[in-house]
Amino acid sequence: MSDDAPWLVVGLGNPGKEYAGNRHNVGFMVADLLASRVSAKFGRSKRVHGDVAEGRMGFGGPKLVLVKPLTYMNLSGAPVVALAQFFKVPVENVIAVHDELDVPFGQVRVKRGGGEGGHNGLRSMSKSLSSKEYARVRFGIGRPPGRQDPADYVLSDFSGTERKELEFLVDRAADVVEAVVLEGVEWAQNKYHGG
Repeated sequence: MSDDAPWLVVGLGNPGKEYAGNRHNVGFMVADLLASRVSAKFGRSKRVHGDVAEGRMGFGGPKLVLVKPLTYMNLSGAPVVALAQFFKVPVENVIAVHDELDVPFGQVRVKRGGGEGGHNGLRSMSKSLSSKEYARVRFGIGRPPGRQDPADYVLSDFSGTERKELEFLVDRAADVVEAVVLEGVEWAQNKYHGG
């Protein structure tokens, strides 16, 4: 891993106001917060179908390229691979931020590689990158209540109770992304998997 290689942080979500508050859009929420932390503004990219922001973590720190693909979730991989090639980002410097049914709400987990767990955004990224060895910051949304279809659940908004904690959890997920960039996946796991 090259110390001066940029990091590509992919906030997974769906474009459009109707999806903005959905559980499936936490990746966009975290990307927005990270952009504000590095004093970057998202703009429509001429290179890919997505909103892109570039900034550095601290003076002379690692370069972040943040992207919110505007292709809808199941086609997220195309803009990701195009940006990775353009900015010469190795796959180990790619971080996907996404909602995770298999993690309870209120928890943020991180791992490198592994399966996609039925997540279409991850499946598209793995296929386009020809690798699963990118990092994933997994924002827990928990399982749907009762017999609700998981597809309907992820495309519904957070509940009123969940919204009370959402800002704190988005902040925590952004902290996890920064920890992966600065210290690595294992360090981030040790720090953030306690609760």
